[in-house]
Amino acid sequence: MTAENKSGSAVEARGSNASDSRVNAKDLFSMEKESPASEHSATHSPTLLGRPSCSEQVQSSTAGPSNRDTESSDSDMLDVDEITKDSPMELDKDNVDEMTEDSQMDLDKDNIADVVATLDARPDVPRADSFNTWQKTIRLDAQRAGMDWVEHSPWQAAIPHNRALLFSEDVGLEGYSHLEPCRIYHAARLVAILEAYAIHDNEIGYCQGMSDLLAPIVAMLDDDSMAFWCFVGSMKKARQNFRHNGDGIQQQLDFISKIIKHKDDQLYSHLKQVKAKECLFARRMVLVLLRRELTCEQTVQLWEVMWADQAAVKAWIEKSAESVIQQQAPPTDDLLLYVIAASVLQRRKRIIEEHSSMDEIHLECNNMSGQLDIWKLLDDARDLVITLHDKIKFDV
Repeated sequence: MTAENKSGSAVEARGSNASDSRVNAKDLFSMEKESPASEHSATHSPTLLGRPSCSEQVQSSTAGPSNRDTESSDSDMLDVDEITKDSPMELDKDNVDEMTEDSQMDLDKDNIADVVATLDARPDVPRADSFNTWQKTIRLDAQRAGMDWVEHSPWQAAIPHNRALLFSEDVGLEGYSHLEPCRIYHAARLVAILEAYAIHDNEIGYCQGMSDLLAPIVAMLDDDSMAFWCFVGSMKKARQNFRHNGDGIQQQLDFISKIIKHKDDQLYSHLKQVKAKECLFARRMVLVLLRRELTCEQTVQLWEVMWADQAAVKAWIEKSAESVIQQQAPPTDDLLLYVIAASVLQRRKRIIEEHSSMDEIHLECNNMSGQLDIWKLLDDARDLVITLHDKIKFDV
């Protein structure tokens, strides 16, 4: 990896053309039957619900009376409660089927609860009690989200307070008006997308930690529908971390244990002695893909490298270009696990000399936050792949 590549930031701030496409769970789920790419074609409006772009909103909030009149008319047009009061809809089975085909139907929190209750018996939608539990957890996690993304998303940081409150009301996020506008707005976007995902993948639903995985995506992408589909794509591999039986996490922890075993006998013996060889101390790092140990920018850099490796494996590049990469690290689906193992190995001396229990090692790993050099970690991880890839592959 060249110094030039290392110095290049993987993060691009989006400001001038940022579109604010406020979409709730029902809207996003109903788009599943359409191709994601078609939602962003030139023949479509840049906003899914006809709302102004974020840059227009910021301008209107700081402009004169004429712009404020326009903003007021937008708010009137988006008053869901008034619309549903004037033209109530009876949610029988036929109506609900029509609604799932209409991606422009804007549902407030009461209506979406009614829809979930009506569809309780259908296998493609979660039960109402499950969804209500997910909703409560999503809201708590969303408002607790960190703020390290702000410098990489100036258009979200500049969102007006009244707009942030309006969007939070759209998704039923209430009681957080005391927070900064950008934090309210960010939380509202997380709620909308995570609720949609809970319906989209009702086998997994929502588990704590998913908001950590979504936050960088939302910070980088201003369009909620695009952010939703990117999150769906990233969760295809990460969803194994959230299975209720815990098998997905345990298999990855076993893989990390094997890396340490083959690389450092002394460290592995110490972990075995203090009953930590199962590497449970690395569970959080696996669960949220090192999100809590890295900054937002570092997270995106790591994930992009991981996704590139996974795409290379999927395209069978390791076979078609074997002669080119035989002296280099082959692409691997498990790069994250090699990176986590590398972070533990970097602290081998402290772990061996100072820590005599699994709890102490766990605390040491939690204290890594903000202290990791992502490019050094990737270099060390590549070295581990080169030396151990074949050994780990055949270590049953």
